[in-house]
Amino acid sequence: MATTPAKLSSDTPAETVEKRFHRLAAAWHQDADYLSSMDEANRHPAYQAVIGLGVEVVPFLLRDLAENHTHWFAALEAITGARPTSAADAGNIPRMAEAWLRWAKDNGYQW
Repeated sequence: MATTPAKLSSDTPAETVEKRFHRLAAAWHQDADYLSSMDEANRHPAYQAVIGLGVEVVPFLLRDLAENHTHWFAALEAITGARPTSAADAGNIPRMAEAWLRWAKDNGYQW
């Protein structure tokens, strides 16, 4: 059975989804911010662990997307099954963020 790297494991059983998200996001940024390939960054264990947090993490992803335009597009799609961006907006981060935030508001998400 594979184990999760120590830096990705929960420090305490009582760790909240928000705290875990912030810890995983920090690990992802530390290891992946220099990567030129978003596909490679999206495969990072911390990014995948964020996806594993499920629907409870969506408000934190949306807040980070709104405030920082962080590339949570693949995580949001994996968790929600939605794909609100158009092919014409591919690579245009502000427009992709706008599409996701509009979709989220239309679907009752708050962040």
